[in-house]
Amino acid sequence: MAKMSSPTETERCIESLIAVFQKFAGKEGNNCTLSKTEFLTFMNTELAAFTKNQKDPGVLDRMMKKLDLNSDGQLDFQEFLNLIGGMAIACHDSFTKSPHFRK
Repeated sequence: MAKMSSPTETERCIESLIAVFQKFAGKEGNNCTLSKTEFLTFMNTELAAFTKNQKDPGVLDRMMKKLDLNSDGQLDFQEFLNLIGGMAIACHDSFTKSPHFRK
């Protein structure tokens, strides 16, 4: 029998994204989507620093609408990943513009 290797860092990151999505999805019904309330709970819990730094109280509502590509009032996993990807790109861009970044 082949020995199973431990997951790579990337595989662990993917597992974490799935686990976080599942932690917040389905509290109000469909466990494959985030409702608006579940999205707000996710944002206020997992991305609290981002949420607290927003001066505009409507920013999360607009984010939800923009992310909800099929306009069903829910975020499926693909739509959730669009949020995560966008945040990762913004963080990467900020990091690479830092004076401490070396090529």
